[in-house]
Amino acid sequence: MVNITRAADLTVIGANGGGWVAPVGSSSPASPLEQPVAPWEPLGAISDDGLVYGFDEDSQSFTPWGLTSPFRTTITQSVRTFQLTLWETSRVAVQSVMYRMDAADLAPDSGTGITSFAETASPVPDRRAWWFLVMDGDTAKGFYVPQGEVSDRSDVTFKQDEMSGYQITVTAYPDDAGNTVYHLDSVPETPAYTGS
Repeated sequence: MVNITRAADLTVIGANGGGWVAPVGSSSPASPLEQPVAPWEPLGAISDDGLVYGFDEDSQSFTPWGLTSPFRTTITQSVRTFQLTLWETSRVAVQSVMYRMDAADLAPDSGTGITSFAETASPVPDRRAWWFLVMDGDTAKGFYVPQGEVSDRSDVTFKQDEMSGYQITVTAYPDDAGNTVYHLDSVPETPAYTGS
């Protein structure tokens, strides 16, 4: 009889999590169980849709003459993205990300307390370092993006029965080592396989 191997503690439910942003060149937290500190800035409350880690890949297959299935495939594009909806739209770090502005430019006027800024018709690249964390009990999965940029923004709805939020997609770009995303996980040890 076949013994089916299962371990519930090796599964992950995105029960909780968070996101932080910092200038490019900021070091990753040493552990997913470590609280990020300056220059990392929290992105605050994230919608209950959680975090979506996206894989966008294209490939080219090569089928030789005389065969009907390929004998080689090569990856021609491999992009990693993170999608989330930021609910704390008044948080300076969140406004800075959404509007591609330096946080210092969003400081309120000392006399009036009013924050004013203009959106440019000619945006420039706005790469930053990103840290995303997914928690499930004692399990933690961290994603460090050394160079990422908000590549897509959704419309923002202001409505009486709906929370306003900034839905963004962050695209990860290669760092000097050619890596886009670094994984730091704190997960239970996989039990030894006992099959024969």
